[in-house]
Amino acid sequence: MKLRFSRRSFLKTSAATGLVYASGLAMPAISRAASRPVVTHGLQSGDVDANSGMIWGRTDRPAKMLVEFDTTGSFENPTRLAPINAFPDSDFAAKRLLEGLPSDQDIFYRVAFADLNDVNALSEPAVGRFRTAPASRRNVRFAWSGDTVGQGWGIDKDQGGMKTYATMAKHSPDFFIHSGDTIYADGPLKETVEMKDGTVWKNLMTEEKSKVAETLDEYRGQWKYNLMDENLLAFNAAVPTFFQWDDHEVVNNWSASKDLTDDDRYTEKNVQVLAARAAQAFHELTPIRYMPAEPGRIYRKIAYGPLLDVFFLDLRTYRGPNADGMQDEITAQSQILGAEQLAWLKRELINSRATWKVIACDMPIGLCVWDTVNGEKRTEAVANGDNGAPKGRELEFADLLRFIKSADIDNIVWLTADVHYTAAHYYNPDKAQFQDFKPFWEFVSGPIHAGTFGPNDLDMTFGPEVKFVKAPTAEQGANLAPSMGLQFFGLVDIDGQSEQLTVRLMDRDDVELHKVTLDPVRQG
Repeated sequence: MKLRFSRRSFLKTSAATGLVYASGLAMPAISRAASRPVVTHGLQSGDVDANSGMIWGRTDRPAKMLVEFDTTGSFENPTRLAPINAFPDSDFAAKRLLEGLPSDQDIFYRVAFADLNDVNALSEPAVGRFRTAPASRRNVRFAWSGDTVGQGWGIDKDQGGMKTYATMAKHSPDFFIHSGDTIYADGPLKETVEMKDGTVWKNLMTEEKSKVAETLDEYRGQWKYNLMDENLLAFNAAVPTFFQWDDHEVVNNWSASKDLTDDDRYTEKNVQVLAARAAQAFHELTPIRYMPAEPGRIYRKIAYGPLLDVFFLDLRTYRGPNADGMQDEITAQSQILGAEQLAWLKRELINSRATWKVIACDMPIGLCVWDTVNGEKRTEAVANGDNGAPKGRELEFADLLRFIKSADIDNIVWLTADVHYTAAHYYNPDKAQFQDFKPFWEFVSGPIHAGTFGPNDLDMTFGPEVKFVKAPTAEQGANLAPSMGLQFFGLVDIDGQSEQLTVRLMDRDDVELHKVTLDPVRQG
């Protein structure tokens, strides 16, 4: 779905209704094309609820972002907002919250940029849309996946670019959850890569993608690279994305213990400095909401009508060092959620009145993911691989699962990514070493556009059972190109009448691989 309106139409509408901005001047009817700003990387929306949604745009110079929105694409009766600045300190990106919106309504938004140094220079407008969450019960559909432009597989236009985004768009989801590894700041691209079948993958190249990201501008360049893909641009114009992050937004397997001393690719060796720059770029270049109480916070809840609350976790920012994962108590060294995030999640879960509580977690709970340093295997995710009673990072999850049971909270589903294959896991206390929890489902998807790996070993602390898995075979090997087809996303449908939740695991060619339908547990 490509939504574009002409500059003439934009200016005609503006003039007819007396569009005036802070300069006191109506927008000019004529400007020199060569001198006008441009909308450089399309539009994005995100974090949409029943009455509001974030929108984002970027230009190429100091400018004012002009925004109007309406409930129809003709913009016959638009609401116009006061302009906001797009300055170099945000890489000329700007975003704002559209508020006071009607629920369950298509919202069309139009963005143009006015050059601060030339009142006669106005960009061509760009248009996007999203649908607000319902206030009453209706069908809800959303998608999720993770891992974009990883392991050397960038944008090859001859291969159709990042085709999984186009496949997801065909399903017209209400929103998309990007479950992390949204960029690969530590994954430089080469112009060509020979694939296993002998053909050649040809990457679109930029200066920033030719090396690991270290400076703020280099981190910004990772995001702007992805936004060169036509599939993603079209997807962003029509589907809101709810973002979280994982490790590759900074550097592979980063935690407080990350040591870059022997990594010759990096001149900046301080991982905390890199993480700060990466976080700034993440918030500048995505439509994630700002959290005034903790600027830069990623964990949050999005209420999407009476049938759905989505809880986004952050397993990176508050974790202790990657270690052996065998600590006997929760400490600053063993934590992965952190005390404040864990308390927040418990509070929000117990207060939720939505039928379904979806927890978007950037890493799976029961899969072993390792950070190997000098031959030593350290715990990178939650599981420590000992198949025993909870230890290390497992302790926080045991505490959470025990709380969910004691508070009698039902209808929780976990969605995750990270491991570059797709799977359905059922966590069964009867098969677990730690049994004080209600059974639950965890669904894994990804990559969207990256190398394919797996499957990973299970840790039986919480009793995961593999109900489905699709990963490369031993004969196929690891790090398969996106053109090999093992690119995955998930679709979730909630029926407005029965309130059943159905999860479908899909591949890039839109083949349904596995399907699970869950009946809600009804209280009282």
